[in-house]
Amino acid sequence: MSNTVTIKFFARLRETLDTDSLDLPVESGTTVADLIRTLASRGSPWDTLDGDRSVMIAVNQTMARPSQPVSAGDEVALFPPVTGG
Repeated sequence: MSNTVTIKFFARLRETLDTDSLDLPVESGTTVADLIRTLASRGSPWDTLDGDRSVMIAVNQTMARPSQPVSAGDEVALFPPVTGG
């Protein structure tokens, strides 16, 4: 069994990061915030994930907070906040 989570990027994030998904290894106790910090440590443009513009998060298609723990096999979706007029 894989010990990774799949992270999917949507809308502006997909365009900025030039990818729609990737797999990251996880250990027990890993949270979404940990995943975002790991990605942001890659430098530009990944550091936009940990900037002052927050991202919306879903874990296994349910809205989640950065403190949400993740487990191997989970799907984490990151997308920009929705704005409208």
